[in-house]
Amino acid sequence: MRLHRLVLLAVCLLTAATAGAAVNRAPTLPGARKCPIFPASNVWNRPVADLPVAADSAAMISAIGLDAPVHPDFGSFLGYGIPYNVVSTTKVHKVHVSFDYADESDKVAYPMPAHPRQEGGGDAHVLIVDKTACRLYELYAAHESGGAWKAGSGAVWNLRSNHLRPDSWTSADAAGLPILPGLVRYDEVAAGVIRHALRFTASRTTKAHIYPARHDAGDSDASLPPMGLRVRLKASVDISGYGKQARVVLQALKTYGMILADNGSPWYISGASNKHFDDDVLHALGKITGADFEVVDTSHLRNG
Repeated sequence: MRLHRLVLLAVCLLTAATAGAAVNRAPTLPGARKCPIFPASNVWNRPVADLPVAADSAAMISAIGLDAPVHPDFGSFLGYGIPYNVVSTTKVHKVHVSFDYADESDKVAYPMPAHPRQEGGGDAHVLIVDKTACRLYELYAAHESGGAWKAGSGAVWNLRSNHLRPDSWTSADAAGLPILPGLVRYDEVAAGVIRHALRFTASRTTKAHIYPARHDAGDSDASLPPMGLRVRLKASVDISGYGKQARVVLQALKTYGMILADNGSPWYISGASNKHFDDDVLHALGKITGADFEVVDTSHLRNG
């Protein structure tokens, strides 16, 4: 009887350990560890390695660029990539922002640092995480003039919620999606694993979007990919010869894939730059081309 109980206990412990390993954990940010970057059940944080290949995969990959190489749109230079800010609403001043696309923007007070880290170039994104309220604030084409902030558009998310923006609404991104959850971040690369999908761009998109995207910014050519398209690196691609930082990114592309979120150069993967990134290792990602990807059938993949 005692042996039976011991065997039963061992089986239970093994089952629990196996189940625990299968549970996907929501990613967090340094400096805001109490706030998930959306729940683990959010599509950004859901593995797609076992989902079927979409029927139109070959056509969509070809439309983005079979021979075009992957490019890490981030690196060691801090003036590159999309940075983010972590603030506490108890210590930062909230400001009202005027918007060019006011009808589709969240017109609330934004917790703006005195000198926020901001993306260079025309998109001029400002990403702010309020660690007190676990809110994400994102601005597109933001600039300060005479002490007042203006932006093309702005969006706010509750990081503890799976709530999407209204369908057809933009955000700070063309797809109406949040930007932060799709960034490659050094803290995750250094830890050896990225637990979410990545954000990428394509030069041309169709005037349509699929879940979880809410908005599109393309043309009427139906042969082009829609916003929200999710692709993954084929399981057959050998990544063993890449440096550690590149391998972490490539494994994430196999496990979680990446979501088409904006128009830009093909296969550009977004990230937050960090001085500890090894640019030589990251540049090796250019050996991967569009031909190494496949489109995932996400027709049944939903938040929660």
